Amino acid sequence: MTETTDEQNTKTAPAESRAAADGPLLKVRGLVRHFPITKGLLKRQVGAVQAVDGIDFEVYPGETLGVVGESGCGKSTMGRLITRLDEPTGGTIEFDGRDITHLSTGGMRPMRRDVQMIFQDPYGSLNPRHTIGGIVGTPFRLQGVEPEGGVKKEVQRLLELVGLSPEHYNRYPHEFSGGQRQRIGIARALALKPKLVVADEPVSALDVSIQAQVVNLMDDLQEELGLTYVIIAHDLSVIRHVSDRIAVMYLGKIVELADRDSLYKAPMHPYTKALLSAVPVPDPKRRTERDRILLKGDVPSPINPPSGCRFRTRCWKATEVCTTTEPPLVALRTGHQVACHHPENAPDQAPEDAPK
Repeated sequence: MTETTDEQNTKTAPAESRAAADGPLLKVRGLVRHFPITKGLLKRQVGAVQAVDGIDFEVYPGETLGVVGESGCGKSTMGRLITRLDEPTGGTIEFDGRDITHLSTGGMRPMRRDVQMIFQDPYGSLNPRHTIGGIVGTPFRLQGVEPEGGVKKEVQRLLELVGLSPEHYNRYPHEFSGGQRQRIGIARALALKPKLVVADEPVSALDVSIQAQVVNLMDDLQEELGLTYVIIAHDLSVIRHVSDRIAVMYLGKIVELADRDSLYKAPMHPYTKALLSAVPVPDPKRRTERDRILLKGDVPSPINPPSGCRFRTRCWKATEVCTTTEPPLVALRTGHQVACHHPENAPDQAPEDAPK
């Protein structure tokens, strides 16, 4: 997808007053997910993949939180944790004022009406043996919900809502394109009128020509149904178009969290600045106005992340304090949090430290 201009950005940042009045719909504190590495017949643990390693954030009713970062940074794992498709190793998850961190499958069943997920792969997330009517109607059967007018009528209404024909009710997934399959996945996620929808790379598997259609559809549905989104993506142009606030992840940590306009106009973390410098610019005249930042080295292994700041091994601003002390995620401006000792567009947090 090409870079969106300011005129194309239809989203507006959430008002502070609304956030204060409503309180967070989702509140995450110290969230951790380590996958154990075992060895031998006795399955002795010899290490752990630190996929998510202590993150804090909130999502407010009616807003869209975008989550970006390189592959392997823990974005998708975080999405599966907050929908409770995976069990956290540590931390807390509060949804609508209730702690759901360690709810059993039975305990989560009533919550499934309010928390739904749109998966990345529109081909793998739909059962090829079931008709579209059966797939979209499954949430009603699992929750024991009987819609007014019956399941078939409600499923046909949902198909129409996402831009498909109600006549597709008896067709099978293989008869649809990738974009149409993703619309079916969206219809299934919306069946029970959820409060929160987590979308894991919802357009990355689609043709560029279809991506904008699906993104615009999600925008329209949010406006019409009052949805709250957490959208996980690696495409910064998509995230800029759909998000109110954006969290940037690196190696299991949130390194920057800010509203969209603040993040794109004045990024504070060097990693965010590097990511933004890599966004394609369609206008040749504008390409010469900025420098592309090429990060040195590879992303460190989440099995043995660097001490101190995890980005220090690739950062051009790293100093001694970055090696020894992990920077906390702190607000340097109103609504703009960053975890960096030497942030961009702001005074150093460790000014006495000499460069390495």
